[in-house]
Amino acid sequence: MTTLDRTIDMLGRLVGFPTVSANSNLDMINFLAEVLENAKARVHIYHDETGNKANLFATIGPGEEGGIVLAGHSDVVPVTDQAWTTDPFQMKQEHSRLFGRGTCDMKGFIAAAVTMAPEFSKLAKRRPIHFAFTYDEEVGCFGAKALIECLKQQGVSPRVAIVGEPTSMRVIDGHKGCYEYSAHFCGQGGHGSLPDTGVNAVEYAAQYVHELVNIKKQLEKRAPKDSLYNPPWTTINTGRFNGGIARNVIPEQASVEWEMRPVCEEDADFVKSRLQQFCNQNLLPKMRSVCPQARIDLEIVSEIEDFEPAEQNEAKDILAELTGSNESDLVSFGTEAGIYQSMGMNVAVCGPGSIDQAHKPDEYVTIEQMDSCLKMLGGLTQKLQDRPG
Repeated sequence: MTTLDRTIDMLGRLVGFPTVSANSNLDMINFLAEVLENAKARVHIYHDETGNKANLFATIGPGEEGGIVLAGHSDVVPVTDQAWTTDPFQMKQEHSRLFGRGTCDMKGFIAAAVTMAPEFSKLAKRRPIHFAFTYDEEVGCFGAKALIECLKQQGVSPRVAIVGEPTSMRVIDGHKGCYEYSAHFCGQGGHGSLPDTGVNAVEYAAQYVHELVNIKKQLEKRAPKDSLYNPPWTTINTGRFNGGIARNVIPEQASVEWEMRPVCEEDADFVKSRLQQFCNQNLLPKMRSVCPQARIDLEIVSEIEDFEPAEQNEAKDILAELTGSNESDLVSFGTEAGIYQSMGMNVAVCGPGSIDQAHKPDEYVTIEQMDSCLKMLGGLTQKLQDRPG
């Protein structure tokens, strides 16, 4: 069986773990731990506070300093209400495509990395290779944030991180941040025939959404002239709106879930300041004139660091050599790269599959992309025989 065949088989095993972010990932993490231990890796598993989820950090080779991290997240997005034509948690091969939830985002990279582990074990003579597999990337990168705190406490300081998100094997050295929020509106209920006696939380939440739309338009005008992102400005997306229980009842509760992808910290401050001003000056006075206890609470779901392009970046240089590409790109979607960068690592993003397939029904990765990833990881073995510069 070829390395590619073993990798495809491994990917099928990983897809079979239904690691939607709302579920436990322990079965998959324990399976990966066993695979890596069989390849003579030193494996550490770090559970979250609930004990239902865990990060895995494993090392092959000498010591802990100057190593290269292969980083990926174990969780996948839900399949609920998506029109899949195959079982999302049973990988199906059709011609040159491998279908299943997570094949692209991003179990394909994880499958390739662990399949190469025995080869790394033979050749990692002077520089360690690490594997970092996390939980809850899709809902806020909580696993990666917890993992780097564990590594700091243990004095582990890798030098390079390759985050294997789907980039069609292009080298990515920067992306926007991802800030996610839920705005909760608490008004005063009542009978729909007497609207003046209540505080309609849905109506005030709708005004909040309208202000988000106004701010979106202003952000387009703030786009940096030299921005390389697509689109070049900070974006806002209103993703979910909930509220009310019946047509004839004044809704007491409502919530708005939204996100922004800032190109710079100044834009993020601008958005939050404008919204706070709008709530304090426009919405809350009217709400509290009827119900003094009315309130608007902004819940910070997560604020994920952007990934800043660096002039000197060993990770980018390594990937450029291994992929044969002298170019690097920026992307608008978020990854864990900025978190690893905040620990002082040189970071780049490169992995099999296209982001265009991620999060969609009938998600897939091509066999050609998987083969390209294996070739890149195969070239990495030479780097493990050299001392870090």
